[in-house]
Amino acid sequence: MVVTEADLREQLRRPTVGAQVVVPAGSTLTPSARDFIKQWALVEVTAPASEATPTTTERPDGTWDRASQFPVDLTGEQPRCVCCGAQPDSKASSLTQLNAHHYAPKTHPRIKLRGKVDSLHSLTLMVQGLASRRGEAGLAAALGSLAAYCRELTSAEYNERPADPFELPGWSSDELHRATHDPSGVLGIEHLTIDGADDELQHWLNIGRSTTRELEICALETFDSPHHPYGASICHGLNRLSSVWYFLQLAWKRGGVL
Repeated sequence: MVVTEADLREQLRRPTVGAQVVVPAGSTLTPSARDFIKQWALVEVTAPASEATPTTTERPDGTWDRASQFPVDLTGEQPRCVCCGAQPDSKASSLTQLNAHHYAPKTHPRIKLRGKVDSLHSLTLMVQGLASRRGEAGLAAALGSLAAYCRELTSAEYNERPADPFELPGWSSDELHRATHDPSGVLGIEHLTIDGADDELQHWLNIGRSTTRELEICALETFDSPHHPYGASICHGLNRLSSVWYFLQLAWKRGGVL
């Protein structure tokens, strides 16, 4: 279990110096959570995981695959700069919010990664629109799930929590893995070797796949430890997402998504 600064603030509502916060046994504190404890000289109280207050890693609605909504919460105290710890009176144009309580330079690795996920999200929505206009309802719905997962990855990175695993309606993670490694056995077609004669939609799906592979490399550079408390799940999610793009290519070639 990962405990974020937002989890601690949810417990305290209004922090005071020396207040107690409950930290589940065996949990990991994010860097901003540790800074928050240090800033307010908070006293950590360890509790069994079964008795601890639920953290933001749990979904009250049970799913990330939902319609887009404006993600920014403008309530709370003014963010601090991760470079100097200060709370600037006004934000310089070279800074942006790293999380709900910290500014960071726009050259920060996480901000670079976030921008690339944003670009993938835009590409996914564009391809979804193309599929929808072509009357490919099943493909458009699947691409909608991919777009929603881009939003899940951004939310996980911003809130410093593990990302939920990707799921495509009607296909388990294991089934998707088998389909992309043995398309002949699962889908009845061979691995793809597309060329310039292929349909435009197939090429856009291929761009989505290759873009996601590049993005996975960026994520691995940002979170280079396989034991990172939340970054490892983002890297894994992007790895699976590139496979899903390939699955959609295969399904399109076969003549249907599901």
